[in-house]
Amino acid sequence: MLVRRETQRTAHSFGDGLRFLRALFAHPRQIGALAPSSNGLARAIAGEIDAAQPGPVLELGPGTGALTRAILERGIAAERLTVIEYDPALAQLFAARFSGVRVINADAFDLAKALRDRASEPFSAVVSGMPLLNYPEEKRLALLRSVFERMTPGAPFIQFSYGLRPPIAPPANVGLDRAAVIWLNLPPARVWVYRERKT
Repeated sequence: MLVRRETQRTAHSFGDGLRFLRALFAHPRQIGALAPSSNGLARAIAGEIDAAQPGPVLELGPGTGALTRAILERGIAAERLTVIEYDPALAQLFAARFSGVRVINADAFDLAKALRDRASEPFSAVVSGMPLLNYPEEKRLALLRSVFERMTPGAPFIQFSYGLRPPIAPPANVGLDRAAVIWLNLPPARVWVYRERKT
């Protein structure tokens, strides 16, 4: 039975790799890596979420679901999680794979439109797998502001990137921590946590 599960997991990973590459060629700007996030990176990101904190959780750019799996394993119930995926094929795959998770096929840079029919309860955490460095600085900063408008005060916006510097230069009212460096990822990644300071 264990051998069968491992064989299924390997086949699953191989299939995800192919889907990831297909999405990379179809939408190169929206896919920022050559492979899905490693388990180590996914666990490091999910570890920044306080599962005991009430409220919904939002994931931007979930891809094939590597980060999502770690978020659920962290103790976030599927019904608490909403994901926004730009690529239609990945969104369809995601919806079939993660029962109970709300999947929105939309552009995460336009959160007002993507979340227009959503309840008004603020998010207790936002996780992003979006390749922000592929976009202009103004667009990245606008996304950060839009995210914080929809979050509980002090809640984390968790973003990873492959650069040495943070993908968004934090405004004066936003704190930033480099939470982890994951060397065994392709390529090595850094986990950044942004929090809006109380004014």
